[in-house]
Amino acid sequence: MKLTRIGGPTVLVELDGWRLLVDPTFDPAGRHYSFGWGTGSTKMAGPAIGVDELGPIDVALVSHDHHADNLDDAGRAMLPSVGAVVTTASGAGRLGAGGPGGSASGRAVPADRLHGLEAGESVTLSGTRPGLPTLVITATPCRHGPPLTHPIVGDVIGFAVRRQGEDRVAIWITGDTVLFGPLRRVADELSIDVMLANVGGVRFGVTGPLRYTMRGRDAVELVGLAAPRVATFAHYDGWSHFVDGEQGLRDALDASAASVHDRAVWLVDGVAVEV
Repeated sequence: MKLTRIGGPTVLVELDGWRLLVDPTFDPAGRHYSFGWGTGSTKMAGPAIGVDELGPIDVALVSHDHHADNLDDAGRAMLPSVGAVVTTASGAGRLGAGGPGGSASGRAVPADRLHGLEAGESVTLSGTRPGLPTLVITATPCRHGPPLTHPIVGDVIGFAVRRQGEDRVAIWITGDTVLFGPLRRVADELSIDVMLANVGGVRFGVTGPLRYTMRGRDAVELVGLAAPRVATFAHYDGWSHFVDGEQGLRDALDASAASVHDRAVWLVDGVAVEV
């Protein structure tokens, strides 16, 4: 497996010939985006690889479509051209209509290539090229904020990707989430090869001390529970709403037990890293 960090949550996963793209974000730096309810963030860094350099994508895994730090305008524009899009059930409804504003806001993803899932549901995807194994992608639970914030933050999922016929998860992508009971249970129950965790400790001035994604120490706890062969990380820098950020993650890993620290692999912007 090869992982290429592109920026924010956007990672290219190359698995047995499949090219999977996590949360496409390709807008340039400098723009401020509103997330609603008085929250928002400024993009501080552009993508390490542009859409035109990316090459064909078999599957886009969109943890949620309604926050621009996980799906921005350029990322949204590319979705109709990929082989399949897997996202939340509610997000599939919006993307199938062309976006939050319906078909007038952009091209719709064709229905036969769009798969909306609730946590616990799966989709099976067969390769369109010779030699590609069949993949089973299961949505895993996320809570993108404190208790009772779902009406504000909306639906979010992670992704457990398996080869059909295998119990072991080839890669688990946590999505944007805080550390909570259902996430701990997934980490404890799954047998995981590679884990890709979104961290950064998101906070907003308007909501004070409330956090909307995991901090470094939360990620360390989750890695300890999941015990993957490799643990790696995304979505901890490049935006103004990260408070814990890269340094918080590095500090937590430096202070962690060897059973966690030795599993960690840092991704390099724009470079394919074999894991």
